[in-house]
Amino acid sequence: MTNRELVQAFYKEFFNDHIIAAAEKYVREDYKQHNPGVGQGRQALMTAFGEKFRTQSDFHLDIKMIISEDDMVAVYLKNTAPDGTVRCRVVDIYRVENGQLAEHWDVLQPTGK
Repeated sequence: MTNRELVQAFYKEFFNDHIIAAAEKYVREDYKQHNPGVGQGRQALMTAFGEKFRTQSDFHLDIKMIISEDDMVAVYLKNTAPDGTVRCRVVDIYRVENGQLAEHWDVLQPTGK
């Protein structure tokens, strides 16, 4: 699986299908998180998004662009509502190590809707 395919599969299973356990397949246990709203490590990611999916059952991310080079993958995406309304635009950047996501940075642009 390429790094690009890894990220695509992770987004489908974890973020869009809301399969929290998918993180065990795609994310390193010692995952480094640079978003201050989410704690360090795979378990913290699973806990934070488990709660998000419980409170926002229609949470969905549409990938618009992926750029992959060496061990880095950048993803431009939109958080969309079921009616297609864009809630937020996001750029996620990952560092991949040994076939799993090892580190994450992001930039968020809320739409105000």
